[in-house]
Amino acid sequence: MEERTDRWRILFALLLGVIMGPIDASIVNINLPLIAESFSVPAYRIAWVSISYLLMLSTLLLPFGRLGDMFGFKKIYLSGVLIFTFLSLICALSPSFLFLVISRGLQAIGAGITMSLAPAIITAIFPARERGRALGFNALSVALGLAIGPSLGGFLGSLFGWRSIFLVNIPIGILTFALNLKLLPKDGGKRETEFDFLGASLSFASLLSFLLFITEAPKFGFISPFLLLLFLSLLLIYALIKWEGITTAPLIDLSLFRNRVFSLALSSAFLNYLTQYILILSLPFYLQRILHYSAKDAGAVMTAFPLTTLFIAPFAGWISDRIGHRLPALLGLSLCTLSAFLFPFLAPNEEKISIIWRLSLYGFGTGLFQSPNNSAVMGAVGRERLGIGGGMLATVRNMGMVFGLGTASAVISWRLKIYSLLKLENAFFLSLKDAFLSAGLISSLTVILAIANFFPIDKRGNLVKMINSKGR
Repeated sequence: MEERTDRWRILFALLLGVIMGPIDASIVNINLPLIAESFSVPAYRIAWVSISYLLMLSTLLLPFGRLGDMFGFKKIYLSGVLIFTFLSLICALSPSFLFLVISRGLQAIGAGITMSLAPAIITAIFPARERGRALGFNALSVALGLAIGPSLGGFLGSLFGWRSIFLVNIPIGILTFALNLKLLPKDGGKRETEFDFLGASLSFASLLSFLLFITEAPKFGFISPFLLLLFLSLLLIYALIKWEGITTAPLIDLSLFRNRVFSLALSSAFLNYLTQYILILSLPFYLQRILHYSAKDAGAVMTAFPLTTLFIAPFAGWISDRIGHRLPALLGLSLCTLSAFLFPFLAPNEEKISIIWRLSLYGFGTGLFQSPNNSAVMGAVGRERLGIGGGMLATVRNMGMVFGLGTASAVISWRLKIYSLLKLENAFFLSLKDAFLSAGLISSLTVILAIANFFPIDKRGNLVKMINSKGR
């Protein structure tokens, strides 16, 4: 593709497709209690409505970038919009819980296509002088989608039922398809490239095996046939690492992990999103089942987190450009951890403002952490690997979300079983408090990683003095 005079209109059309993915990821979470009630599904199992979506998204972001190279960005992008829109209708019509879980996984194929190809198309149509600003709008659309989702989902769920949260995608999807069909330039000559089918399959199978283990084993006991899933997952991960090291067109560039800053920043991002999604799964059940909020009110409360992040992130990026990423990231993760440890102290009759300021504190820490950390990841890769670095960052983000949902589901299931055996009346509330506590403990690991990143070490293991380096 070449530079276009109508490139900003193309950007708007692209971002309509991009924003649908994060909206759909966050719009569903606030309605999980309603969906669980509709299908008579326990709280720990309803997480699979979101897990199936994020699992597919995590494993497809990198492969779809290659498909765009092979078959043309316009064709693949438009097919993604169609898939997402059609599967939204199928999700809304789901007759059973299993049908909805499968439909959500297939819906993520469309979201994965739009989210993975948009940065590539933007890079192709924008000149270097405008590319950073255009990619910034792409990142902003993802953050905006996550911020809009909870309140929009709560509003629709309360007034029209949970099926309406999928139906709202249909008119947006039709408009997005029409605009991109008209505006996106035709695909030119495509370079031949290999597609790592085996790598994509091993990645998906290893994630699925591990998630089945952590979500189902607590219910039946860890010494059970489900233990085999853990061994299978570890075996598949080993096979994936070996394969990615020898294939000529790997999905994952393992050499990047030799860079200490890249590895620590990517690990911090994974654990931060994992912590987030423990809270994001558990809090709607606390708000609706314990405090008896409507989905609308619960959605409004949950919006405090992404809205605060949305406002703080640009400021944090500006700060990191001047003093480096290490200090803002460490401070941000420390605030996230402090906030996470405050959630277990919530009472069964907590005031709304008490929940909102906890969420705002977590959002403040997340906003302070994410922009500097993303800058650290992208700054640690060469210019010729920016696409790979961005793809890995997006993949790790979604994997953190998946494992966060799985961890919350596992903790709630395991502790609920124990408290029920003890015949405690508030067993479900106590299991939610334990899920909150697990978020705090995991978030503590991110602080340790940030401290390790704060003191850079050279190849000989010696501490590097940061003189005139801004701590970068």
